[in-house]
Parts: sequence; C-alpha cells; structure tokens
Amino acid sequence: MPSLEAGDLRIHYALSGREDGEVVLLSNSLGSSMRMWEKVLLALEAEYRVLRYDTRGHGASSVPHGPYTLDQLGGDLLHMLTELEVERVKFCGLSLGGLIGLWLAVHAPQRIEQLVLANTAARIGTPELWNQRIAAVRQSGMEVLAEATLGRWFTPEYRDAHRSEMAQVQQMIASTPADGYCGCCAVLRDADLRADLASIRTPSLVITGKYDPATPPGDGRALASALHGSHYVELESSHMSAWERAVEFTAAVRTFLDEGGRGNG
Repeated sequence: MPSLEAGDLRIHYALSGREDGEVVLLSNSLGSSMRMWEKVLLALEAEYRVLRYDTRGHGASSVPHGPYTLDQLGGDLLHMLTELEVERVKFCGLSLGGLIGLWLAVHAPQRIEQLVLANTAARIGTPELWNQRIAAVRQSGMEVLAEATLGRWFTPEYRDAHRSEMAQVQQMIASTPADGYCGCCAVLRDADLRADLASIRTPSLVITGKYDPATPPGDGRALASALHGSHYVELESSHMSAWERAVEFTAAVRTFLDEGGRGNG
C-alpha cells in the first residue's frame, strides 16, 4: 500500500472502492491500524471511495519522537488530504479517530462534509489514567496491554464466540510500536474539546456501545447533546463497535451518509 511524507512522518494509507464515489475517510482508534475497519469496508466500498490510513506511531506509518499532540494528528490528516488532492470528505472515526474528527470540524470545517463519531468523547478519560497507561506500557510492553485491551474492546460473549478474531485483534494491538502508542496516549491525556463543541455545525452522527467502559453511553449522549442537530445511535457492543456490531454499525453509517446527515439516527 502507498505512503506519503509529512515532515518527519511517513503516513501509510489505502484508497479503495468506487473511483467516482465521494470520499469517506476512516480514522482508527488508539492501539489499532487501518485493519480495524475490515468488517465494514466492503459495504462502504460499494458506494464510496474509501480512504484509510494509519495514525502516526501506528500500523505501517512511521513513529516520530513523541509525545504527540492533537494538533499534530489533525495536521497529519490535512496534509494527507492536500497531497492526495481531496478537498472534502465524509469523516468516520472511532475513539481517538473520533477526537481527530472533532478537531477537524473545529479547525478545518470546510474539509468535512459529514462527521461520524464512534465510541468517543470530547474528553476521553483522565490525565491520571493516561499517565498510568503510559507507565504500564513502558514497564511491561505492548504484549501485556494487548490481552487486557480485548476486555475493554469487546463484550465477554463476543470474545468467547469469536476466539480466532480475538487472536487477530490481539496481534494488531501487540504489534503497535510502544513509542507510538504512548505518544498517542499523551494526545488523549491532554486533549479537551468540550468548550469547542458549540461551534461545530457539521452534520454529525454519534455512535456508542451500550457496554463500552472506555467511552460509555453517557459520554456519547453528552457529545450528541452538545453538537447542533446531531443524531445518536447506541449499539449492543463494547468499545470496538465497528468490529463487534459491524452490520449494524455500517447500516447506521450508510443511512446517515446516504441521506446527507438528515437521517433519524
């Protein structure tokens, strides 16, 4: 798959789907890569041109010296869009990816036509939580974290019924470079966009997981309430709703995007 340069960063990306379709940009969560979208990809490719990428420090993108900032992650995306000559996108991000989407809606609203915010919030966790996570990774590495992360990302029932999938996901998490993971933990530690939400006028869909311990439904409802004219969908999932409830997730996203943000949510 191709990559492009952005200063000290190499961004790994993939374009697929209808060549004449509108561009849907997918932004991944902390500790994952563009592989996290595989279960929704075919349905989106049937209608849209799909642009996926690996966040700095993740997947096959390079790992610049951290810590990172939300301004950097948002700037990375704007640079990629400019280099690919993509003026405007329909954006879908999960967790950290959703936070990046909020940043874009605040700082570059002309580039975002619609905004899907999955399992995310304007403020995720606490500084203490993220400092503890950074310390744990520095001490024990990504292998130990990968196993624990499955418990936050998926419900027990789904993990038990899909053990081969869980092995794939665990490998994806474990292969994330520790420096890149910690660099993005710092983004989540420091970012707080709650005061900026009232300025966002981009049509938005907020998706939450009923059993999500990382960004619980209360966070999603608060986000939807703060965003002008947004829509809200709650799925029977934990944090990784785009994987655990891929069919329902894709249906909600397709309805919202196809109707230009006018869906009932």
